[in-house]
Amino acid sequence: MTTTTYQITGMTCGHCEMSVREELGEIDGVTSVIASHEVGSAVVESAAPLDIVAVRAAIEEAGYELVDTE
Repeated sequence: MTTTTYQITGMTCGHCEMSVREELGEIDGVTSVIASHEVGSAVVESAAPLDIVAVRAAIEEAGYELVDTE
């Protein structure tokens, strides 16, 4: 099991959190997503480390932006 926190910009409410949860939850291997607009992040549990390209695409599909941590 892998737990990763992703910083996300643009979330402002519970509906934003729901959109992010739904999109990230569709990635193969994801078992849990906790999104917080107050913190600006999503904590994702998955069976194995996730492909960052898939994570970025899911967050963008929800209408938000993944913050680069590099």
